[in-house]
Amino acid sequence: MTYYLYHIPGKKIGVTRDLKNRVEKQQGYDSNEYRILIKSKNIDYISKQEIYYQKKFGYRVDEIPYNKLKCNEMNINVTEQTTTFPYPVNKLKGHLVDNLGMDWETEFGEVFLTHESISWIMKNVKTSMYNDNRSYIYNKAFARWFDNNDPSPKHTTRTGGLFPVGADRRENGQTLNPTHFDLIREWASKRGLYKKGDPKTQALKLVEEVGEICRAILKSNQSDIEDGIGDAVVVLTNLAHLCNTDIEHCIESAYNEIKDRTGKMDNGTFKKD
Repeated sequence: MTYYLYHIPGKKIGVTRDLKNRVEKQQGYDSNEYRILIKSKNIDYISKQEIYYQKKFGYRVDEIPYNKLKCNEMNINVTEQTTTFPYPVNKLKGHLVDNLGMDWETEFGEVFLTHESISWIMKNVKTSMYNDNRSYIYNKAFARWFDNNDPSPKHTTRTGGLFPVGADRRENGQTLNPTHFDLIREWASKRGLYKKGDPKTQALKLVEEVGEICRAILKSNQSDIEDGIGDAVVVLTNLAHLCNTDIEHCIESAYNEIKDRTGKMDNGTFKKD
């Protein structure tokens, strides 16, 4: 199987196995409007070259390398006005997160999936009037959101800088370092936790970890306290994913709920007004 690294000048660097269908039919470019940079049968090599050239030309750097992407299992339907997903609203977010990095062309421009753009979709998605098991968004509104927002991953800012890995290095507007949340999800995904895992099992595991933290606090064992808190964060990250959300969104929602809350301390506990 041959992979093509292509360049649409001023637009993007991408990889595909089918130039005619992907670049010409789906994205609407003529053969003279793009050029092939590299051809290779090695998916790992072509994936590294894609990232290299995206950085070199100053384009959006893909959140997930090509060789780590799942194929589009959503079978979305893109029309002039809407993009329709073959899932009900209450099950959509998990499928979107599973396809992070996926992009498609609309009449109003290219769109793609990051945690930020998924949040927009979930706030604006509507149930199909013809089928309750399908949902859709308006392409123009989604494309305009990209015009007015930086859709690149911003985990080091959206949660107040929680759990960044290393320094906050940025290039072409992109945060290059993944967060620990990203690394936890990658670790869990590779081990099949998201395919075979169960929210109920993870919830019970969370109770177990909380018990470990409480025991460590009673024993004043600092090392075990830190281990317990860390383990609980790992479980919460995976539990959020299994419940069709992400932990960053949960933290952001919780913070927005408490940031303006007032109250006072009473017997070691903060009590809101």
